[in-house]
Amino acid sequence: MIPVVKTDSDAASITKAAAIVRAGGVVAYPTETFYGLGADIRNERALEKLYAIKGRDFNKPISIIIGSRGDLTRFAREITPTAETIMDLFWPGGVTLLFEAARDLSERLMAGTGKIGIRLSSNPIATLLARNLSGAITATSANRSGGEECASAQEVIAALGETVDAVVDGGRTQGGAGSTIVDTTVEPPVVIREGIIPSSELHRGIRNVQGS
Repeated sequence: MIPVVKTDSDAASITKAAAIVRAGGVVAYPTETFYGLGADIRNERALEKLYAIKGRDFNKPISIIIGSRGDLTRFAREITPTAETIMDLFWPGGVTLLFEAARDLSERLMAGTGKIGIRLSSNPIATLLARNLSGAITATSANRSGGEECASAQEVIAALGETVDAVVDGGRTQGGAGSTIVDTTVEPPVVIREGIIPSSELHRGIRNVQGS
């Protein structure tokens, strides 16, 4: 049977899940949108296992969730003023920002793009996991590539079975749409994927701040 870590964000449960990831395992955990798959971003074998679980091509990048905004400079080389504005408006929350990646990050995460997708989640379980793992954890959706995203631990187990090492059961997530992905390495920033934060709301927020 696949281990299910039931949690209400208590420290012991998060520590247990983080230990599994630290040992090279892959766990499913809740975010503000759907359940994600968490692996150690510094462990190449764990990242390869993550791709295998998803049946994902290596030419598709993997985003990460960080534990705090202060961790951002460890993973991103340049943070533009517009990126700062977006973070002020929408972090923590469902916006993933693309940055020029720090030089020591795995190519598995960037898939040859030189860019890394990063978000600060509003889900406390996701945030605490990242904090327990030196500041970051992978954040790709917990499903087979091309399949339906999962909004509960039960859906993850039905979709992925024992291919994952544990599921952190944080209850049902909001679902509906994934995070909005925005490339902040260009100016003006470009919405790569529409998601839970509409692009119209994002651009309106930027205009209001920069025009004030």
